[in-house]
Amino acid sequence: MEDGALCEPVAVAVQILKVADLRAGQTVVVFGCGPIGLLVQSVAKAYAARKVIGVDISRKRLEMAEKEMRCADGVFLAPMCTEKDANGQGEWAAKVAREIKERFGLGEGPDVVIDATGAASCIQTGVHLCKKGGMYVQAGMGRENINFPITTVCIRDLTVRGSIRYTAGVYPMAVELVASGKVQPSKLITHRFKFKEAEKAFETVKAGGEDTLKVLIEGVKD
Repeated sequence: MEDGALCEPVAVAVQILKVADLRAGQTVVVFGCGPIGLLVQSVAKAYAARKVIGVDISRKRLEMAEKEMRCADGVFLAPMCTEKDANGQGEWAAKVAREIKERFGLGEGPDVVIDATGAASCIQTGVHLCKKGGMYVQAGMGRENINFPITTVCIRDLTVRGSIRYTAGVYPMAVELVASGKVQPSKLITHRFKFKEAEKAFETVKAGGEDTLKVLIEGVKD
């Protein structure tokens, strides 16, 4: 029942990788190890990606990717982007991108980069990270308008696409992935509340924090 309740976010992850046109044997870097980022990594592994790397600023969420979900072949603790870094963000992002490439032996860069954060610093870094002719997919929703490295996109001949929710055929695939055990979304559940505690459950979600991933409310019982 818990896995069934989480088929919807799995469908979101399947849609993201459908947009990315992920092929078996490709390398993938996912910015963000929240629920969607972790599920994207899980689905990428189920699709036989050769190497999946998770990036986040939270050690706990990186541990979730590497040890609990086992959906990442490697993880990268991203440095915080300071105000000084933000003023020259292109240079900072390029530096972090080089570190990721070198750390995981990605050569010119991964085949696919997916941002599940919406953070401007991650978007900048992701574009600089992607290999020439690679695919960049924006899934995280942050500020409506940000500074975007369009020159880098052009020079590196990147394909840039956006993804939101899902399209026809995606939900059945999500159900199949969960039913087969290839993707185990119930591992994302960090809090469980009885139906009478629903208000507290919503307050927990609102408060957020690195220890909160998915919050489950049990059904009504006699």
